[in-house]
Amino acid sequence: MAGQSESKIAVVAAIIGNLAIAIIKFIAAAITGSSAMISEGIHSVVDTGNGGLILLGMKRAKRPADETHPFGYGKSLYFWTNIVAISIFGIGGGMSVYEGISYIRHVAPNAELGDPTTAYIVLAVAMIIEGASFSVAIRQFLRAKGDRTAKEFIKQSKDPSLYTVVLEDTAALLGLIFAFLGIFLGHLFNNPYLDGAASIMIGLLLMSVAWFLASRSMGLLLGEGMRPEEIADIRKRVEADPAVEHAGDILTMYMGPHDMLVNMGVCFVAGTTAEQMHEAIRRIEEDLRKAYPETNKVYIEAESLPALAAETRCDQK
Repeated sequence: MAGQSESKIAVVAAIIGNLAIAIIKFIAAAITGSSAMISEGIHSVVDTGNGGLILLGMKRAKRPADETHPFGYGKSLYFWTNIVAISIFGIGGGMSVYEGISYIRHVAPNAELGDPTTAYIVLAVAMIIEGASFSVAIRQFLRAKGDRTAKEFIKQSKDPSLYTVVLEDTAALLGLIFAFLGIFLGHLFNNPYLDGAASIMIGLLLMSVAWFLASRSMGLLLGEGMRPEEIADIRKRVEADPAVEHAGDILTMYMGPHDMLVNMGVCFVAGTTAEQMHEAIRRIEEDLRKAYPETNKVYIEAESLPALAAETRCDQK
């Protein structure tokens, strides 16, 4: 599918970029001793690993259904996205905050600051590489969201892989800015504490991104379904069939980014034969799949098999 291809391109570009940046940042941190550069190195390592976890989730989500997982493995991507959120919060955010606090506690107030030239060069190179990765991700993101606003797309999307990369790259660019300000202002005012403060800010930024991703993946893991207006549209489509008197409860759940489960009860018109019911169900399923291509599993319960019982049962609804 196009959406899956766009997500994979963005994820692969982010992994390559983050791995290169992580190596450069740690070299600069070893030369300069900058706390912000260490935090940025940790940040890039975490982002590299997270990209791998997202790719793993995307691959496992494609596994076909089997006896132990009759509805497939689509939710694997949601699980691994949740692991990514935990990783960003605990490893990226937690270690960056710890590094900043530790640096502030142990640095001498009048400590002599080293030459920041190497750090500036590394930050500039990292900004270029990160910017290239971000441009790939944002291009795929804009293509996927179409006419919707970014907020609407993220809220409605059931494929977290694409916007996860965009959020990570955005946080990475902001983190580079924080690191630059920490180093620059620290040297400008001869205040080494500002370097540690920048590390703490980077950690808090990562924790914010992690909290947002965790909240989205939680909803999908718990069985998020279609929006009310979409369910209303499905009801309208079902009840438009000439063999249907009205639809009962309509239950939906995303089993994966492109795998929707729809379960509903339908009261058929009195006198409808079993053959006519089967034909009506076929028409309904075809119409739903045409309107909502992600609807791969449709289960319709005929709440009116004998005509007389059907009439009575429908009247009681």
